[in-house]
Amino acid sequence: MCLTEWLPDQRTDRSTFVVQLITLEYTMPVHLKNHDPDLTLHPGTTKSNIVAYLYQNPEWGYSPQDLKETLDIPRGTATTTLKRLYDDGYVGKTDDGYYHALNERKDIRRYVSSLNQVNRMFGHHRDADATPEEPTKQIGDSRTDAELDAELAELEDELND
Repeated sequence: MCLTEWLPDQRTDRSTFVVQLITLEYTMPVHLKNHDPDLTLHPGTTKSNIVAYLYQNPEWGYSPQDLKETLDIPRGTATTTLKRLYDDGYVGKTDDGYYHALNERKDIRRYVSSLNQVNRMFGHHRDADATPEEPTKQIGDSRTDAELDAELAELEDELND
């Protein structure tokens, strides 16, 4: 938010226009029907990334090593975060150590669904190194500026008629 105000200058009889930048913390409202105050996931964190991955692949169980490699996180971080997620009831765990999504956690499914929607809307769909393709034929490639101007004038006349 930006606040502006006129302040008198003490040294002269002029007024000075002052712009003061103020940072306010803004939180989004929540729909009370679906709000779960006990759900402590925040997008972009390792905890959120692990939960999202497990709930996007609910038919599979993953070892800490699997998630370490897939999500490119340190092994200790994967192990510690998975243990905490399991202890907090966010994910399940098989007797032989594979972590998985829980069918009964509809709140987490909604959270992951929201993450997926945001990613589809605002995610980057191209590689950062991608370059646009060059067309095989350039418009006006073999024409002079005068010819292009004449063609443009002709098209504008057609639109005006």
